[in-house]
Amino acid sequence: MRKKPIDDIEEESKHSGLFKSLGLWQLTAIGVGGIIGVGIFSLAGLVAHGSVDTPGVGPAVLISFLVAGLASAAAALSYAEFAGMIPRAGSAYTYGYVALGEVIGWFIGWDLLLEYIAIVAVVAIGISGYFDAFLAGIGIHMPTWMTSTVDEGKGGVINLPAILVCLLVTWILSRGTKAFGRFELVAVAIKVVLILFIIGLGIFYINTNNYNPFMPSGFGPVLAGSATVFFAVFGYDAMSTAAEEAKDGKKHMPKAIVLSLVIAMLLYVAATLVLTGMQNYKDINPTAGFASAFTGVGLPVIATIISVFAVLSILTVMLTFLLGVTRVWFSMSRDGLLPGWFAGTDKHGTPQRVTWIAGIASALLAGVFPIKAVADLTNIGILAAFVVVCLSVIIFRYKKPNAPRTFRLPFMPVVPAFGMLASGFLMLQLHWETWLRFVVWLVIGLVIYFSYGRKHSLMNPDSPRHQELSPEKQL
Repeated sequence: MRKKPIDDIEEESKHSGLFKSLGLWQLTAIGVGGIIGVGIFSLAGLVAHGSVDTPGVGPAVLISFLVAGLASAAAALSYAEFAGMIPRAGSAYTYGYVALGEVIGWFIGWDLLLEYIAIVAVVAIGISGYFDAFLAGIGIHMPTWMTSTVDEGKGGVINLPAILVCLLVTWILSRGTKAFGRFELVAVAIKVVLILFIIGLGIFYINTNNYNPFMPSGFGPVLAGSATVFFAVFGYDAMSTAAEEAKDGKKHMPKAIVLSLVIAMLLYVAATLVLTGMQNYKDINPTAGFASAFTGVGLPVIATIISVFAVLSILTVMLTFLLGVTRVWFSMSRDGLLPGWFAGTDKHGTPQRVTWIAGIASALLAGVFPIKAVADLTNIGILAAFVVVCLSVIIFRYKKPNAPRTFRLPFMPVVPAFGMLASGFLMLQLHWETWLRFVVWLVIGLVIYFSYGRKHSLMNPDSPRHQELSPEKQL
């Protein structure tokens, strides 16, 4: 239960090897890039239409997004307070380490490694769906065996486009944070323009009859839908892992977190109303919702354009979360909880080793699993992280009331307590198989921690890594 001192964190950040190259708007773009993407272009249609084992919620998908967004907002404010106080790579892992202790920090860091990799995979699957829709729109039909997995029941074997896009994104991120930040800013601008175009044009094709019934399956599936679309409202937490690469993290990180969530939720509300108004929820394509909606109203050319730009815009989500997993992994390795070999950086200030390992792992996951199984797996992990961060901010506010904070969340402890309860409630809406996979992953992590991490942690005076430090640093 040893806790990492804030002074140590600030000193480590000065010698991390990561370049400080991100300003407020680049950080906000990374946040928006992580939040908006597959949530609008794929998951909105999936939850509205339903899947084999889950009834469609129809137009009430709007409520699913609002419930998820409310829970996410409480956690976002908690993240903002921590980010302004501890602008360090690692995000929820670091906050848990500082406030609750090493084993809790490990628990959430290990959790995030899987969840972020899974997020990259599920977004790649969404891109694959739009890419397939684009090719179909111009008369090219890819063979089913290479565009879907065995579990989807379509005669598929492997999702090859999803694998290739994972590797492409890994290569982009490997070019360095500065280049990544520029690409993200341009791509997010294109994404926002695309969504505004979809909303502006789609309004003219809304049929209000499609809103009736508004909640065809009752409120239970709507709440379960919130747990699924929660994937779409938490990209800011991955952005916070880049805190050490911000030019002024203490000042800009809290603003970027709040800005990115507000922008995203406004666009989500408008987009879901348009999607379910243009097409009956039973006819929505669960993997390429807007493409099918515009095709359904006789605008196949617009559907093709949306498919092309959706691929580009969803890439930003993959980039944000791949950045997130590499920075959490880097931070855990620097702390000694994982081998220090993973913390090495190159001339671009990029941890190349973990970048390529995480990228290849996400490619394998995207190639063999269906989208809903992977989306649920990501959500349970992030919800667990939110519980830890909300609890941490309460404890730290009362234990360290005088610690310098550039942002203080309002209505303490009501807001973070609500975030904990809401996140825990959404976790309970997920399928038991998702819980089983989650528990198995955490058990594996605990075995690694007690066999390696606890002994090699820099916070352990007897660890080899600690002994290598100067006497002044040890003291």
